[in-house]
Amino acid sequence: MTTVTEADVLRDALGLLKDREQVAERLLDASAKHSFDPDKELDWEAPYEDGKWFWPPELVSLYDTPLWRRMSEEQRILLSRHEAAALASLGIWFELILMQLLVRHVYDKAATSAHVRYALTEIEDECRHSKMFARLIAHGGTPWYPVSRTHQHLGRLFKTISTTPGSFTATLLGEEVLDWMQRLTFPDERVQPLIRGVTRIHVIEESRHVRYAREELRRQMLTAPRWSREFTRITSGEFARVFSVAFVSPEVYAHVGLDKREAMAQVKASGHRREVMQSGAKKLTDFLDDIGVLRGAGRRLWQSSGLLA
Repeated sequence: MTTVTEADVLRDALGLLKDREQVAERLLDASAKHSFDPDKELDWEAPYEDGKWFWPPELVSLYDTPLWRRMSEEQRILLSRHEAAALASLGIWFELILMQLLVRHVYDKAATSAHVRYALTEIEDECRHSKMFARLIAHGGTPWYPVSRTHQHLGRLFKTISTTPGSFTATLLGEEVLDWMQRLTFPDERVQPLIRGVTRIHVIEESRHVRYAREELRRQMLTAPRWSREFTRITSGEFARVFSVAFVSPEVYAHVGLDKREAMAQVKASGHRREVMQSGAKKLTDFLDDIGVLRGAGRRLWQSSGLLA
C-alpha cells in the first residue's frame, strides 16, 4: 500500500501551477495592446445628460428600501451621483494601498524578470486609474469621500504587516467586487456615458490585475509557511469587514437630504443590498475557498463582513 505524504500532495499541486514568467509575459503583451490614457480616451468636456444615472439604480445602496420608495426620481439619481463619487474615492484609497503592496512584493526580486516588469506595469495602470477617479469626482461636482480615520489607520497598518498572500487576497477583494459592479455598469445605457467609459477602461485593465493576483495567490497558498497562511486567513477576513463597511460613505446620504442614521439602518437591513454584495463577491469567495483561504476564524470573519453567506 502506497502512503501519500503532504510533500507528495504539495509537489503535485505545484506541478499544476502555471509558469510565473509565462503568465507575466502574456500579461505584458496584453498591456501593450490594451492600455488606455483616460485623459485622451474619454470626453471630459461633454455635459452630463439629464435623467441619466451615475450608477445602475439596482446597485445604489438604498435600492428597494422603504426610504428609496419615498424618494423622488431626481433624488435617487442624485444619490447615485454621490455614491459613484464615494466609490471612486474608495477606489483611490484602495489603489494607493495596492501600489505599496506591489512595491513591497517586488522589492527583493530580480528586476529583469517578467514577473517584476508586470508588477511595475500594473502600478502604472493603478496610477492612471487613481487620477481618472479623482478627475471623475471633480467633474461630477461632488465632494471627495475619504474613508474614516479609523480605516485610514487600519489601511496603514495592514500594508505594513501584511504577508505576501495576504496582500494578494486583499488585492482581489478590492478589485473583484467593484469589477462585478462595473461589468454591469459600462453596457447600461441608463448610465451617463462618461461613467460608462470610466468603468469600461477599469474593467479591461483590471482583468489583467486579477489574473496576476490569482496566479500568485494560488502559488503563495501552496508555498508560504504555515504561520503565513494562517495569518493571511485572519487578516483577509478582517480586511473584508473593513472593506464592506467602507464601501459607501454615510456622508452621501446627508448630501442628498436624507437622515444618515435612518439610511444606514435601512441599508444594513436590506436583503437586496446583502444579495448584491454577496453576488459581487461570490466569484472571489469561491476561488478563495478553493485555495484554502476561507478556513477557521478567517471564514467566520468573512461571514460577519456580509460578503460570504
